[in-house]
Amino acid sequence: MKTAKFGTLGLVVSLLLGCFPTTTRPSFLPEPAATIVEVELAVPQATRALALALDADSIPVRRTEAKDGWLETEWFDATTRRPTRQRKLGPDVVKIRAWADPSRSNHSNLTVETVYRPLADPSRNDRELERQVPPTHPIAGRVVAVTQALAKLYGGVADTATAPATPRPNAGSKPPIKPSIKPGGG
Repeated sequence: MKTAKFGTLGLVVSLLLGCFPTTTRPSFLPEPAATIVEVELAVPQATRALALALDADSIPVRRTEAKDGWLETEWFDATTRRPTRQRKLGPDVVKIRAWADPSRSNHSNLTVETVYRPLADPSRNDRELERQVPPTHPIAGRVVAVTQALAKLYGGVADTATAPATPRPNAGSKPPIKPSIKPGGG
């Protein structure tokens, strides 16, 4: 009887620990206008492939979490593509984040956002201030080229990889921010 109680208790503890949701992924969703492509790779492999492709294109990936399916860069100068200590304001200083999510069997959707902060507002959290760069931004073009190359290399779905920036549904989209502090103001 004593063994049965311990076995049951061990099973309950194991189930509770096994259900504890831990992830390193950001607690927020990608920007609605982020670029999305599908590749024929599992989530960890898709995440690593994207990180390597961005690095090969001189985009400085800072953190890659293949198991959790996401990566991000430092804030970097859009011209030099080097991490910067400049004030993180204006479209010249950007950050890339990407999420890899399972789609079909052995396929992943890569969602890649390139964001900037148009203004500083200490009353709002940093994520609320971030906006997707326009499709004409030079880094947005590089992200599209990298994701299209991955889709071609790993058997992606053509119609999601051909648009400059595949818009996502507008759920959770943010209204534009009117600048109250000029970019680069110190």
